[in-house]
Amino acid sequence: MTMTDPIADMLTRLRNANKAYHEYVDVPSSRIKEEIVRILRGEGYVARYEVHRDEAQDILRIYLKYGKGKKKTISGVRRISKPGRRVYIRKNDIPKVLGGLGIAILSTPRGLVTGDQARSAGMGGEVICYVW
Repeated sequence: MTMTDPIADMLTRLRNANKAYHEYVDVPSSRIKEEIVRILRGEGYVARYEVHRDEAQDILRIYLKYGKGKKKTISGVRRISKPGRRVYIRKNDIPKVLGGLGIAILSTPRGLVTGDQARSAGMGGEVICYVW
């Protein structure tokens, strides 16, 4: 079976591993997935990540982060733009996820950035996902 949306697959694996309090989750690696996880790491949603190089398929290992008393740092993840329905927004329409408590990840001409970074740089793009 071919996967039509590998980014949605990664986000689902991340959501499920987070719900089950796993220490880490492995996903097949790609450049865009590494960029998404780099942003999640920078925003404090995941502890760290590493790429295991392999002949067949590189593996992206994402270490999940929990607060005091096993409090989850990721309470929700939602894929916005899908292969069947791309969602683009202008610089003035970039949403505040959960009133500013979450982040939007956008694909812009300068690469993947958060909604706040795109807003301050004055550029729109494709909305990849929301994380809160």
